[in-house]
Amino acid sequence: MFRRDYIVRMIEDMTAMVAKVFSLKQERKTTEALWEIDELLNRHFRLNSRLLNSLSVDDVIAMFRLGGTLEADRLQGAARMLQEEALIYDDRGREDESLPRWMKTLHFYLAARENGADTGLIGLDDEIDRVLARVNGLLLPAKTERLLVPYLEERGRYAKAEDALFRLAEQGEDAAAMGRSFYGRLAAEDPDKLEQGGLPLEEVVQGRQEWERLYGQGNTGEEENGQGEEKEQ
Repeated sequence: MFRRDYIVRMIEDMTAMVAKVFSLKQERKTTEALWEIDELLNRHFRLNSRLLNSLSVDDVIAMFRLGGTLEADRLQGAARMLQEEALIYDDRGREDESLPRWMKTLHFYLAARENGADTGLIGLDDEIDRVLARVNGLLLPAKTERLLVPYLEERGRYAKAEDALFRLAEQGEDAAAMGRSFYGRLAAEDPDKLEQGGLPLEEVVQGRQEWERLYGQGNTGEEENGQGEEKEQ
């Protein structure tokens, strides 16, 4: 109960802060807006913007582990603050500052979701889709693509999930078992659902054949579940 109350208070503070940041941006007080974000990061996450943006995604995620368990709701909260920073830098025309923040935000959102985050707290799936729209066409890190494939599949966006899978292969990643597992699940899916997801059954068959041509039939050493990484990264 105490933990739930803390998360609720955190979301309430974040909501108030986002509204304040919006007002400051309207007044073109971007420095003050960044200060507001930094203050909330320190208060709720014992982080500051410099640390959040200088550490690797793995190092940041490690800071949100407690007793071996990832505090997924706190992670998605911190990611939401990073997203606000990215928006501020976009408004200033500073893509050199905004794009790394968008990339990290996406990774943190996906990692939080995969590890059981409450998707209703901040409308997590909607936020993920907003970030995806912003980074569309950009090369994502392989570890982010690995998280993106199951997210897109779960959401029924099979064609986009397949695209992410092949982007992994293009980056030289050993994703053989992940792809075989993916096509195995889709082959057993309702054809109408596959159509709705942009990947008709005949294209699933073609994709599966292409995947086997790419990787062959040998063992890969990946986990049978096709993730190739620990669930919590």
